[in-house]
Amino acid sequence: MSTVKVTVPHSKNQDDIRAGLTQFEEMFAKYMVSVEWSGYQASLSGPVSGSIDIRESELEVSIKLGMMAKMAGIDPKRLEASIRKRLDAAL
Repeated sequence: MSTVKVTVPHSKNQDDIRAGLTQFEEMFAKYMVSVEWSGYQASLSGPVSGSIDIRESELEVSIKLGMMAKMAGIDPKRLEASIRKRLDAAL
């Protein structure tokens, strides 16, 4: 099982970061991944699992690619680049 972890520094408050992640969540929904928030942390479930953690000075997205994701041909390096691009747009 591969894990993709992306950490992005920020200087915004955590509420603004969470509000800015709406498009990011919509992208996950297209791939049948649900996002469940508890404060500034979210758990991801579906074809992939993982988490989103909004800290005071950084945002971390961690995604574990299971067997289904591998069978679908998801490339971890391309996924990481896509996540970084979408986070940059969201922030």
